[in-house]
Amino acid sequence: MLSKLTLKSFLDYVISRHGAYSAMTLIGDAPITYEQVGEQVKHLSAILKNNGIQKGDRVAILSENRPNWVITYFAVTTMGAVAVPILPDFQPDQVRHILRHSGCKALFISERQYDKIQQEEPVSVDNVFLMETLSKINPKTTKDGVRDMLKERSKDFTRLKNAALKMAGRGDTEIEEDDLACIIYTSGTTGHSKGVMLSHKNLVSNTIISTGIFAIQPTDQTLSILPLSHTYECTVGMLVVFYGGGLINYFDKPPSPRLLLDAMAKIRPTVMLSVPLVIEKIFKNRILPQFQKSKLMRTLYQNPLMRKQLHKIAGKKLYKSFGGRMRFFGIGGAKLATDVEIFLKDSGFPYAIGYGLTETSPLLAGASPDVTRIGSTGPAGPGVSLRIASQDPYRIEGELQAKGPNIMLGYFKDPELTKQVFTPDGWFKTGDLAIFDKDDFVYIKGRSKNVIIGPSGENIYPEEVETLINQCEYVLESLVFNDRGKLAARVHLNYDAIDTDFACESELEMKKNIQELLKKIRNAVNEKVTAFSRLNKLIEQTEPFEKTPTQKIKRFLYTS
Repeated sequence: MLSKLTLKSFLDYVISRHGAYSAMTLIGDAPITYEQVGEQVKHLSAILKNNGIQKGDRVAILSENRPNWVITYFAVTTMGAVAVPILPDFQPDQVRHILRHSGCKALFISERQYDKIQQEEPVSVDNVFLMETLSKINPKTTKDGVRDMLKERSKDFTRLKNAALKMAGRGDTEIEEDDLACIIYTSGTTGHSKGVMLSHKNLVSNTIISTGIFAIQPTDQTLSILPLSHTYECTVGMLVVFYGGGLINYFDKPPSPRLLLDAMAKIRPTVMLSVPLVIEKIFKNRILPQFQKSKLMRTLYQNPLMRKQLHKIAGKKLYKSFGGRMRFFGIGGAKLATDVEIFLKDSGFPYAIGYGLTETSPLLAGASPDVTRIGSTGPAGPGVSLRIASQDPYRIEGELQAKGPNIMLGYFKDPELTKQVFTPDGWFKTGDLAIFDKDDFVYIKGRSKNVIIGPSGENIYPEEVETLINQCEYVLESLVFNDRGKLAARVHLNYDAIDTDFACESELEMKKNIQELLKKIRNAVNEKVTAFSRLNKLIEQTEPFEKTPTQKIKRFLYTS
């Protein structure tokens, strides 16, 4: 058992329990063991101490996923410093804002991200390290100079070891459970980036909570496709896997659909984490067209019994394309489309649903593959308490609120905002509207900030209407909003499918067909919703919506 809930105790426990097992690898490279992870973490912590980094100092990490990202994260946190992961999708001005706001004294940056600090204004960080080699560089080094340094990779371990020897005898820093471990700057749907402060106890307790829902074994192999700088992947995709002694496979470049399929065939992962958009695209682009390709298939698919059988057949093919060994496919970060979840449930695909926020480290509720329920995020995780601010939480939705050891310390340098997200009796306000079923499974209705008030004061949840719109075979994604007192929706269409099925000879004809299609979609949706939730108009959204790292649409860009 862990001696205390800190990342240092966590890593010591993991090494003592799984030391000889393979921990992680870049696909195609030889894996490193947990013992080797421990050694490299110790050596890198020594380098940081040599460069004046002390307990409480902030160290930024700006890089794509790779084993060195994990080494850096543990090196920083186990010496008592504070990790500041930065999402690789952030723009240069956002990166510079985070570095200034957090007061980082060191930055680990990958070669791909290096341009973001190559501006006229010098970066305000004392120590810059190249992520690929873990070696210190001058921030004024050119991109060509960085490429030259990458040729020196063979010397990495020697540099680390020699630096560590110089630090011998200085002793370990004492770390407490409530000490700050990391600050994660969110890129949310509201446009306001906040620095979420997570303690050692927050992160380690959430690892144990997650393990209580689904445990990793040393025989498990995971394939990482989400950014480690997001707490979903960092906690559930990395810490949880370390806790169970599994092997994590990282890509050395952003995975295209072809690279992903090739990796699945080669690695045959047993565990994966995903956001809904990934599996929704697979369903829309590869599976659903098979059920629509002929009049006979469309007719059969309308029959509930036949649809379930067709789902089972397609599900077996999907399972095989994922490597044929998957036992846990975790989905979180946003709401999963209902029609896609029905397919996964019917087919017996081992999907699992989780719910949480950055502020909760992140997991609050979850269901393992054997207990998923359509539309539910599952019950509260072990050690987490959930309540709904409603007179009757089993019939009337209200804001979901949470308590537990995984709830954040607060927002960095923003005590006023921190105060606003907690109730007077200390419960964290998630901002999500939810309802319980009789077994206390949670059903999220939507964000409280997104609720649209109907003409007679009714609550309209745009997410529920969007789910119906997105079930159309020609729709990729949509956004419902209040348009001068009436309900409207922006719709991004599947133009490849439209080109194939409509075969128009002129642009004018295509525009006419698209307008007819939008009218049909509106009519079909309006037949399924209450009178006050009916759509007044649909607007073609020709470009994909801009999204957060977990692929939620940034609503504020389209509804203001």
